[in-house]
Amino acid sequence: MQPSTHTSQTEPKTASAMLRLSHVDTFYGPSQVLHDVSLAVNKGEIVCLLGANAAGKTTTMKTIFGLLRPKRGVIEFEGKRIDHMLPGDIVTSGMALVPEARRIFARMSVLENLEMGAFSRRDRMEIKADMERVYEIFPRLKERLKQIAGTMSGGEQQMLAMARALMSRPRLICMDEPSMGLSPILVETVFSVITRIRQAGVTVFLVEQNASMALSLADRGYVLQTGKVVLSDTAHNLLNNDLVRQAYLGGA
Repeated sequence: MQPSTHTSQTEPKTASAMLRLSHVDTFYGPSQVLHDVSLAVNKGEIVCLLGANAAGKTTTMKTIFGLLRPKRGVIEFEGKRIDHMLPGDIVTSGMALVPEARRIFARMSVLENLEMGAFSRRDRMEIKADMERVYEIFPRLKERLKQIAGTMSGGEQQMLAMARALMSRPRLICMDEPSMGLSPILVETVFSVITRIRQAGVTVFLVEQNASMALSLADRGYVLQTGKVVLSDTAHNLLNNDLVRQAYLGGA
């Protein structure tokens, strides 16, 4: 069973959202994938985007980061329009992406992966300080700096992908399915780290299929169905929404 196509009117009315998508349409060739998508992420929030496979979640992330160009609509970061910017310029502006399936540099060492996260920075002393902060959040990585990244476990690679994104010193970090393919214990670890990232002052936009875990730590959420936002509400209300529980929480 899928949620109805009624959108709850709980989206924040503030005009100063950190990230805002307004009426975005995105296509793959002639096929439209995103239909009139509007959402907002405010500073300091964790906001999740939920949906089944092929709902358009990864397409949304690719559109935000300039890997796909919307045919209609506006994407803004901190009030500045970014939907015509190059991906590298979007990252330099203060956003970072933890991509689906991690996408670490498998043949490079852990340290080299972290250094790649800071590729656009020139402030060597601050980079060093940020590296130490990353080690505090991910102590396992500090133990494995010389290890080839592709030889690590899936959970360790996910931690590395998150740490690499933090090395760009983002104000907003976007994560695409960070729990994918991980054991339940590692999923809990990943979500604990996401909470720590928010506590460190970084805003989080989270794409997830694990609706229960995502809503347990998020402030608000959106539900995407066949490329359309069909529900938006507080995380608490979505957890208790009968349609969401049946479609994404196993009817629990």
